[in-house]
Amino acid sequence: MMKIISGGSNSEFAQKVAEHCFTELVPTDVTRFSDGEILVEIKENIRGKDVFLVNSTCMPVNESLMEMLIMIDTAKRSSARRISAVMPYYGYARQDRKSASRTPITAKLVANLLTQAGADRILTMDLHAGQIQGFFDIPVDDLTSRVVFAKDIKRSIGLVDDPDVNQVGTVFVSPDAGGVVRARKFADMFKGDIAIVDKRRPEAGKSEVMNLIGEVKQKHAILVDDIVDSGGTLCNAAKAIMDAGALSVRAYITHGVLSNDACQKVEKSVLAELVVSDSIADRCPTNCKKTRQVSVAQLFGEAIRRVTNEESVSSLFV
Repeated sequence: MMKIISGGSNSEFAQKVAEHCFTELVPTDVTRFSDGEILVEIKENIRGKDVFLVNSTCMPVNESLMEMLIMIDTAKRSSARRISAVMPYYGYARQDRKSASRTPITAKLVANLLTQAGADRILTMDLHAGQIQGFFDIPVDDLTSRVVFAKDIKRSIGLVDDPDVNQVGTVFVSPDAGGVVRARKFADMFKGDIAIVDKRRPEAGKSEVMNLIGEVKQKHAILVDDIVDSGGTLCNAAKAIMDAGALSVRAYITHGVLSNDACQKVEKSVLAELVVSDSIADRCPTNCKKTRQVSVAQLFGEAIRRVTNEESVSSLFV
């Protein structure tokens, strides 16, 4: 029998997941002491149960991560049969390799922490680098938002996923070389074209668009990526695409970190729309008209149901 427990980073998302699984969230008490320490108490018996702990490691990243580790330890000491850490957004994923001589690989450190705390399985979505799965010695289910975004694209933009229909007026754009595979999968689904934005990043947190590879003139461009953080890369890419003659540009990005004034940047940009998932709680003010969320909670709920019943998770995306 499954038990779903929510952390504090995105409780609304956890509630949606529980509803899809036709269950209720296990009541918990999370206490934060005056010095910042966290205490988690599970208020229901979970002995011998299949426990799913739902918490994105988003801002504040370190607090969310520590909360997840404490939740895992709490479940382990409460004699749960199997503990699955459900992390729709996996924080520190961008630190997946050494960027200079004396720098850490923090994505691997986080993997070690989760495993040592007692997690038996990880459920996440659109890891920044797929090879992060190899940092774990436990099963990792890396779900994809592509199926959810594709439905929204069909409904909002009017495209169809018919392989016999060539939508020559649409191009899927990757904002960097690392996301080409993602753009190609979208393009294959809708039989569209792809393009790549070649950017140079002079220093951390800043980006400069240099070149556009591919034809976007007189086409509707759809930018696809895994993370939007400061919004600088996204807005610069959108401007480069419009300057190259595109009819419009919108973006579908899985994780809306949207730090600092990112929402305001999007509002002032040439983007027609930014669509993100609810892997991270909505961070934009209500007056930001260009940004909206689509929910991936049902997808996670279905994955959790399949894990519990020992069914295939990968068949969700075939």
